[in-house]
Amino acid sequence: MDYRQRFKDLRIDYGYRQQDIAKICNVSDATVGHWENLKRHMSVDCIILLCRFYNVSADYILGLTNNHRTLR
Repeated sequence: MDYRQRFKDLRIDYGYRQQDIAKICNVSDATVGHWENLKRHMSVDCIILLCRFYNVSADYILGLTNNHRTLR
């Protein structure tokens, strides 16, 4: 699974809109859509922000583990 799909799944699971994620990463709504449609890659800074926001590890996002509750 692509890391951007993991973020999309998290967004949906937590009930956030693309606009909410755009505000967190300081990007446009369209950019989030491009990420989720696998048209663009996310910046490392945004990946880190979202890992912290969702309280998940980078290992989970990168597909190295399926345990997404590894941070505390």
